[in-house]
Amino acid sequence: MTLEITDANFEQEVLKSSKPVMVDFWAAWCGPCRAIAPSIEALAEEYKDRAVVGKMDVDANDQVPAQYSVRSIPTVLFFKDGELVDKSVGAAPKSSFEEKLKALL
Repeated sequence: MTLEITDANFEQEVLKSSKPVMVDFWAAWCGPCRAIAPSIEALAEEYKDRAVVGKMDVDANDQVPAQYSVRSIPTVLFFKDGELVDKSVGAAPKSSFEEKLKALL
């Protein structure tokens, strides 16, 4: 299951994580976001012991999306050791997200 990431817990759950982190920036009204949701959930389950996979609702959180210049959704950011190391903008196949996640392990 994906972790709910918010402006309030972002530093603790993402920047201070000892594991690589993948954060999906999404919104309920976004069709492409809904399209990739099953892939994000599947990766969260498959990598639960090795990585953190989270989702941030951009309608409920505005500080972190602004800080990382998230201008369109879905945007998926990849963090390692508290640093942004990769990103994916727009809908993509599960294999694309998995490739970027595996590179951080």
